[in-house]
Amino acid sequence: MKKLVFGIIATLALAGCGSDKGEQTQTLRIATEGAYAPFNYTNADGSLGGFDIDIANALCQKMQTTCEISAQDWDGIIPALKTGKFDAIVSAMSVTEERSKQVDFSQPYFVNSLVFLKKNGASFDPKSIKDIESAKIAAQRSTISSQWLTQTYPNSKPQLYDTLDNAFIDLGNGRADAMISDKLPALSWLKSDIGKDFAVVGDEIDIDDKISVAVDKGNTELLHKFDEALAAIKADGTYEQIVIKHFGKEALPKDAQ
Repeated sequence: MKKLVFGIIATLALAGCGSDKGEQTQTLRIATEGAYAPFNYTNADGSLGGFDIDIANALCQKMQTTCEISAQDWDGIIPALKTGKFDAIVSAMSVTEERSKQVDFSQPYFVNSLVFLKKNGASFDPKSIKDIESAKIAAQRSTISSQWLTQTYPNSKPQLYDTLDNAFIDLGNGRADAMISDKLPALSWLKSDIGKDFAVVGDEIDIDDKISVAVDKGNTELLHKFDEALAAIKADGTYEQIVIKHFGKEALPKDAQ
């Protein structure tokens, strides 16, 4: 869904403290952007919150490890993983062919779609090629949203931003005619004070966008642990609770609603 990848690296750092049973506890260094609400965001006190954070903590609990989750600038997320700064990325990262050459992905933990936003009463129509090519369309740089737009409409000229928040700010302040975004962050923004005069326009764009945990290329042992933990939190109801908490029941897979 959203973006270009978050860093995750292959080497596990072992923390020397043992559990009550005398077992050694592993510490996983996990990267997230911290600026992609409602998936991940930074609270006023500097702590991290959001869907990705709760998923990461639930997975670590199943793996009997300690999570150290840190914010990492989006453009540097994969490089940070590749240089060993992190063991994994849990940051609304979409599985793409290009990223799969650099990292390995777990089974998906969410499926994303895209939407266009515009101000109520504005004339922008995403079904009009002319509008797409002439409008100032905000999007986050190095994301599925911006990639889809430029690949589908090569003559479009999107206004690209380092963070989704900055793209939303310019849309809200009238410095962009429209915006393309992942669906759930867009719906979350529409509930804000600055987004209340805006709406989704046109049809939801289904791009079969799967969001997964990323690890360094070849780290099959860690990847297998994430897949096992993901299956476990889905089986015991933890995953469903986290989805409902952040997105509502309508965001659950159709067969789970």
